[in-house]
Amino acid sequence: MMQDICGSVPVTEAGQPRLCPLQAALAARPDVESYDDFCRVALSLLRFIAAAYATGASDCWEAAYRFADEAPGIADSPLLVARVAALVRILRSGSPCELCFMPPSCRRLSKDETELMRLLAVARRNQPGELESIVCQVVGPGKEDAATRAVNALALC
Repeated sequence: MMQDICGSVPVTEAGQPRLCPLQAALAARPDVESYDDFCRVALSLLRFIAAAYATGASDCWEAAYRFADEAPGIADSPLLVARVAALVRILRSGSPCELCFMPPSCRRLSKDETELMRLLAVARRNQPGELESIVCQVVGPGKEDAATRAVNALALC
């Protein structure tokens, strides 16, 4: 690693500024725009429902239903909210620690949200073997089958 001309910012051999570890981690993590419309709607619903569980506020549930009703291309918004809620409940009961969800308006994804979006993308591609192996990494023992069914049901909504 070399210093730039001023000697204050570390640069790589290629002359690019070197990012601090936090900036590098944030830059490597996908944001909301890297997913299709359905996944973005599902992510927002996951966030609203997670906020409802975290705060106990019924407004979060109302916001989830209103958001699903207003989302383009969603034929059965109450069913979609129910399937997202089922997945959140399974994940909450099968996870050894609290899941980390960002606020609904945030463009970045937490590590947990990134894993959930990966699950949903794999389920939508209809790759069962891959889905089952990823589910095992996300949920605790004994919840794999329920989580797989919930992700598949959500993907087909």
